[in-house]
Amino acid sequence: MQKHFNITIHGKVQGVWYRASAQNAAQRLGLSGFVRNLPDGGVYAEAEGPEAVLQDFVKWCRRGPQLAAVDDVQVEEGTLAGFEGFEIRR
Repeated sequence: MQKHFNITIHGKVQGVWYRASAQNAAQRLGLSGFVRNLPDGGVYAEAEGPEAVLQDFVKWCRRGPQLAAVDDVQVEEGTLAGFEGFEIRR
């Protein structure tokens, strides 16, 4: 069953290749959606796919890429949007 997660990540997550790494992780897992920077220094992602796979992506988000220092990850279930692919948005 497909699910949609809204994910907000806070910490040292901008300027550390977080978005590109998140895109790679999502594509590797077969998820669709997008990731973008937030004005407050955080990162926001929406991802769709099977719930177990989304949980794997959330685990990745809690770690992030090597240079990131994730302080907090908030996840809310949302409404399916039918994304195609996983993109980086500005």
